[in-house]
Amino acid sequence: MEGTIGAFEAKTKLGELLERVSQGGAFTITKHDRPVARLIGYQQDLATRRSEAARELRAQRLRYTLGGIGARDLRAEGRA
Repeated sequence: MEGTIGAFEAKTKLGELLERVSQGGAFTITKHDRPVARLIGYQQDLATRRSEAARELRAQRLRYTLGGIGARDLRAEGRA
């Protein structure tokens, strides 16, 4: 359940919007027909943040390398 709603109407119907968002809905809030905010549920936001964090960690793992040295080699060197 997605929708767009003006800022004034969002203010007057906040309780209803919160109920719909808690059930999985999402709304874009506009001011003078321009998007200014996005209202989504907490769990949806949390899932999105976790997914973005995992994607960033994978990207960093590809950017930073050990020049061909493996973790086992490093561990063996540290124990020597």
